[in-house]
Amino acid sequence: MRVVYLHGFASSPQSSKAQFFRRKFAEVGVPMEVPQLDEGRFEQLTISGQLNVIGRTVAGESAVLMGSSLGGYLAALYASRHPEIERLVLMAPAFQFPRRWRERYSSQDWERWQRQRSTPVFHYGEGRERMLGYQFVEDAARYEDEPEFGQPALILHGTRDDVVPATISTAYAGRHPNVRAALFESGHELTDVLDRIWVEVVDFLGVPESITPGSIEVSID
Repeated sequence: MRVVYLHGFASSPQSSKAQFFRRKFAEVGVPMEVPQLDEGRFEQLTISGQLNVIGRTVAGESAVLMGSSLGGYLAALYASRHPEIERLVLMAPAFQFPRRWRERYSSQDWERWQRQRSTPVFHYGEGRERMLGYQFVEDAARYEDEPEFGQPALILHGTRDDVVPATISTAYAGRHPNVRAALFESGHELTDVLDRIWVEVVDFLGVPESITPGSIEVSID
């Protein structure tokens, strides 16, 4: 088994979730790669560019994609176009991203961003504001809100998520028999339930582990 972890928007391979799962997979002898999706050029970030980074990392070989927030949306996009992806683990995936991203800003903010061609965005990985180019918006419009993939997938989502409502994930799972959604009493980051998430990941991927699965609050098949 080989796992490729995709961090969220304005995050980095050093995020707490990425490091948690890197450590957990290492303990059971499973390699996990965490590419830097913006390649150090955040201002030039696009969905297409991030998909290219994933493609170079996967390199046409079988892999499990594990993604958080925007990384979950990217994992779904990539899997829908690449059958070599075996399974998906999606944490609070940012489905409906192109549409919901637009809803975050007022019409005045959009006009200013388009006119100035960049806008300040807080970069969680660096702990400071960075400029993000308008090409991010233009490129995102090329992609579907909810990618259709056929691989087995586990979605993990917090019921108190105020960034991506959990109902988006449960509705998606309800329409796709290859997808199971597990809900937790948590927010968007899910960092307070990582041990319980690991139990579900172990069960879904068949990773050797002594913990007994089944500690989630709600499970929707």
